[in-house]
Amino acid sequence: MGSSHFELIFDHVGHYGRFQKVLYLICAFQNISCGIHYLASVFMGVAPYHICRPPGNVSQVVFHNHSNWSLEDSGALLSSGHKDYVAVQLQNGEIWELSRCSRSKRENISSLDYEYTGSKKEFPCVDGYIYDQNKWKSTAVTQWNLVCDRKWLAMLIQPLFMFGVLLGSVTFGYFSDSLLHFLLDVPRWQVPDHFFMWAISQSCLCSQYLKRLGRRVVLWATSSGMFLFGIAAAFAADYYTFMAARFFLAMVASGYLVVGFVYVMELIGMKYRTWASVHMHTFFTVGTLLVALTGYLVRTWWLYQMVLSTVTVPFILCCWVLPETPFWLLSAGRYEEAQKIVDIIAKWNRTSSCKLSELLSLDLQGPVGNSPTEVQKHNLSYLFYNWSIATRTLTVWLIWFTGSLGFYSFSLNSINLGGNEYLNLFLLGVVELPAYTFVCIAMDKVGRRTVLVFALFCSALACGVIMVIPQKHYVLGVATAMVGKFAIGAAFGLIYLYTAELYPTIVRSLAVGSGSMVCRLASILAPFSVDLRSIWIFIPQVFVGTMAFLSGVLTLKLPETLGKQLASTWEEAAKLESENERNSSKLLPTTDNIGLEKTEAITPTDSGLGE
Repeated sequence: MGSSHFELIFDHVGHYGRFQKVLYLICAFQNISCGIHYLASVFMGVAPYHICRPPGNVSQVVFHNHSNWSLEDSGALLSSGHKDYVAVQLQNGEIWELSRCSRSKRENISSLDYEYTGSKKEFPCVDGYIYDQNKWKSTAVTQWNLVCDRKWLAMLIQPLFMFGVLLGSVTFGYFSDSLLHFLLDVPRWQVPDHFFMWAISQSCLCSQYLKRLGRRVVLWATSSGMFLFGIAAAFAADYYTFMAARFFLAMVASGYLVVGFVYVMELIGMKYRTWASVHMHTFFTVGTLLVALTGYLVRTWWLYQMVLSTVTVPFILCCWVLPETPFWLLSAGRYEEAQKIVDIIAKWNRTSSCKLSELLSLDLQGPVGNSPTEVQKHNLSYLFYNWSIATRTLTVWLIWFTGSLGFYSFSLNSINLGGNEYLNLFLLGVVELPAYTFVCIAMDKVGRRTVLVFALFCSALACGVIMVIPQKHYVLGVATAMVGKFAIGAAFGLIYLYTAELYPTIVRSLAVGSGSMVCRLASILAPFSVDLRSIWIFIPQVFVGTMAFLSGVLTLKLPETLGKQLASTWEEAAKLESENERNSSKLLPTTDNIGLEKTEAITPTDSGLGE
């Protein structure tokens, strides 16, 4: 039973009526929570300025020419990378020099001068640290002293989360395996990367058990898990419990994105799936905006985590009203329930219902129609079919890597741009919204390759401009970063569609899935890139800019796919290299029907872009 059967159902009950709109908004709202947790560590993992805590009560403080400062205020004067210290005199008369990661005891205690050339002994910070609380009352770093020799533990907060995202995508991705053929028949536009991880997740050990649960149960389970693990992270007693809670939080959040997208796509007709997939991603972006707003209002990390975790509560309360999808019910042999859902959809949409037994020629006592043609499975070696295809694959993987690296590097580095950190993240989130709309329109006007090359070169140029802007002109730096985020977001979105169009049917899902795996690797490495700014502040820009420029140059070698039919075989894919682009058809391509050997092109009106 292919997607064409279900398009007949949508033709009767409506492709995107009131019923689908209500369920779409409910499921898309939950994407906000996923976006929140993906970037919550931007503020939760901040390391404020700090100095060693002295081994006793302080009676007097000296910092350069300033005296009588409180010790907490003096800590704020120690900027990262400087070797300044604070001299303090304890109530017992001892004089100590307190720096960021060590403290020294002066042998001569006759005077409390800042400049001291006498002998002194150095000691570790065994009594903890004093943190600057002007911006953040507390963070996960201050909670467990993740500084100095424990700094590497703080550097693992975001990468381990993204590793959980990777495993969650693979684990929960199998839920949509039954839609492998169905979905590849439909979207001509990008969907978030987590939604294609199922294409390479055939080896999940628990897949058969979980597959029997249905979409609705999984949506409720993953959403409840997001709330429970989010709260657990806020009340974690130690660092390792906190990291474990965040890891499982990442898995269920990623799982929701996978299954939530599948659920929505099973309820919406082809005419609206293009824009529906785009707006699912914009809801994810709204989560970034809420992170910035909550971080500005709540400066205590555990309370901040709790507030963000409560965003998923409305969905948990509404989840019980979500029906199972007719597609899954039919695949499970529950025909009567599927008919009831179709009748409800028709009633809500004020259309006439249809009889599934007649429309789909179902034998209610037997299997659901004819079994779909089984697609031969391939391994990664098929993406290196020959030298030309191997070069194409490596180029595509590089673009996936660059898109993810740039996307997360710009976001995570927003607090280092100067000015208001919260406003920076908010602006870098807002700029994503027009980026997706720009790509959706431009890709059908000037071509996929042209837009992709333009976006990659723009992001590389933005990274270069940021490096030459003086730090005191941080407004220009933020504006340039917004341009870079817009460009890399556009490239990151377009590569999903472009990858699917560059490969033939036999390896299309493998190509997109492997590219998504590569971009997950980049999202794990992005936090380390940002942390390396302690060595040189422009390392993130150098990495992203270099990768974007190299990707842009190599993209020029890729064929244009606008107006061309999708390939079913390697021979058809090879023709993309030799065809004259100026003679390309103006018709927009649709994805191929897995059950057929050849593909067909559809008009923009049929695709829903004009809706």
